[in-house]
Amino acid sequence: MANVMTIFFSMKGQTIGPFMKIRNQEIGNTAMAAGYVQNAVGGEIAELVPDKQYPKDHMELIREAQDEYDNGVRVPLKEYPDIKDADTVFLGYPNWWGHLPMPVVSFLEHYDWTGVRIIPFCSNEGSGLSATVEDIRKYAAHAQVEKGLSITGSRTQKSEKKIMKWAENQLNA
Repeated sequence: MANVMTIFFSMKGQTIGPFMKIRNQEIGNTAMAAGYVQNAVGGEIAELVPDKQYPKDHMELIREAQDEYDNGVRVPLKEYPDIKDADTVFLGYPNWWGHLPMPVVSFLEHYDWTGVRIIPFCSNEGSGLSATVEDIRKYAAHAQVEKGLSITGSRTQKSEKKIMKWAENQLNA
């Protein structure tokens, strides 16, 4: 039986919803999806919390995220989850400019992923997984990285059954 962890990075507060309208939410889309995944597969769940405060204004946030990516800024985490016993990690994150958010890159670079299976899931408003799976393969070079799931962020709450079924199927694949 697999030793499973669900690890995620998520932003609450302002986000882009349907028709590119800004809306506020108490729980980030990726956090919500991570809860569904963990409910489906069990194991521990851990949130990646950056050791910095991102802007609350969504448009400022995405400009800062673009700058971090363009300049290769590594955003450290307040704490790195203990993954030593995990052989399967469901990794959730938002798609920022077609790539992983830099706090997720910092997380991936922190560990040797030899013998670990990473199953990505990504929230977005239409850009899908973009290059995020390739990014994971780059920063977690020795991991077995699966194809992953793209979740439309504004539909996350209505996608619980779909996400749970996907997670169960991935775990048993």
